[in-house]
Amino acid sequence: MERALRPATIFESSGNVRKQAVDILTRVELDKAYADILLDQVLQRRTLSARDRSLLTEIVYGTLRWRGRIDCHLKQLTRRSFEETDPFTKNLLRITLYQISFLDRVPQYAALNEAVNLAKTHAGSRVSGFVNGIFRNFIRTNRTTTSPDPDSCGVAALADYWSHPEWLINEWIEYLGRAHVAPLMAANNRQAPLVLRANLRRTDRPALLRAFETHGIEAVPTTWSPEGIVVHSQGPVEGLSGYQEGFFHVQGEASQLITHLLDPRPGEKILDACAAPGGKTTHIAELMNDKGQVTAVDRSPKGVVKIGENAIRLGLKSIRTIKADMTKRVAAAQDTTYDRILVDAPCSGLGTLRSHPEIKWNRGIADVLRLSELQRKILEHAANYLKPEGVLVYSTCTLTAHENESVVSDFLACHREFVLDDAARYLPNQAEPLVREKYFMALPHKHDTDGFFAARLRRVA
Repeated sequence: MERALRPATIFESSGNVRKQAVDILTRVELDKAYADILLDQVLQRRTLSARDRSLLTEIVYGTLRWRGRIDCHLKQLTRRSFEETDPFTKNLLRITLYQISFLDRVPQYAALNEAVNLAKTHAGSRVSGFVNGIFRNFIRTNRTTTSPDPDSCGVAALADYWSHPEWLINEWIEYLGRAHVAPLMAANNRQAPLVLRANLRRTDRPALLRAFETHGIEAVPTTWSPEGIVVHSQGPVEGLSGYQEGFFHVQGEASQLITHLLDPRPGEKILDACAAPGGKTTHIAELMNDKGQVTAVDRSPKGVVKIGENAIRLGLKSIRTIKADMTKRVAAAQDTTYDRILVDAPCSGLGTLRSHPEIKWNRGIADVLRLSELQRKILEHAANYLKPEGVLVYSTCTLTAHENESVVSDFLACHREFVLDDAARYLPNQAEPLVREKYFMALPHKHDTDGFFAARLRRVA
């Protein structure tokens, strides 16, 4: 998944939570920024109470998840074109309607009064009157939304109700089948759990679970990954018992299974071709018992630094980092061949909508097609470094045929020296259901994970 962000603006260090929410959402919309990065910039200042921090996070993520349905209502309530409304007012309307429609703990009058006051302070009395009129009309008419029949309704109705763009729904109908689409969108609109990976070099999952229980942290084992733990307790990850000691790393459950599909062995030389921020890199080193060499390549200087920081915290010494662009030859590795290669390619990230709901509004089919060409280039170049009989795993955290099966099938058509292995043979036994036609396929609505795809390719000549 690509991550790009303009230099940070200075948010208010204290004061109005709703104004900060509007600022964040405006940046997300105009700059295609990531909400989690912007939220962290605000929350790290520690000027908000725990209650306000929780409310700010809820408003930002909730509004992004349900922006499609919210906009559908607002278009019906505004006489002028909603799309032509200035970004500040548009996002103020969105967060207010989200609070009124989705949050029981926020009284309607409080959300409305705050919206009117914010509009008056930052946009003038004319806009405040406009905002006041819209929401008094909405409350008076008591508008409700009925779930459409997913088998018979049109795509537009699905898009409005489940708050996903029409182009993406059409892609998923063709890719996964119509029966999967409504459950998938419903799952995307739920909050992702916090999932950790036990660092097998320093502990194991049972011991980490016992330590969490001792410290009053509610946590349970993951279903599919043998190293995974789901944490239900609230609070920053850095404050969890064992974080500073490197006993665990934050990594989604489906992402953890990609490393098992690669099946690294002690003493091998392994290339992680698009490695930042290092979750899979460090997992590879752990499964190798930190014996051998893991070469982590990424084009981002900050990403390379992050990989090194994670390796140090987890106590791993077999990892070396290289800043390079894998669409080209990597000078530092051109005389080396590898036993195994992981290409966790930059992608549209459409499998991570539980954590990054803004992606569905900031991506389009043009982005998917552009990224599929980038993925082909990276896969083509990475394959040059693989030894005979070596293994190459191609993976993405997205759910589009263009970036998944199409990339792999085109590669295999041009490279008869590679074959596609059956993923089920290399995953932990309990994870075998996460396979579709030899490919690894994790789906939010079926497996309660992020959406992930992977193919295990083996060089036979």
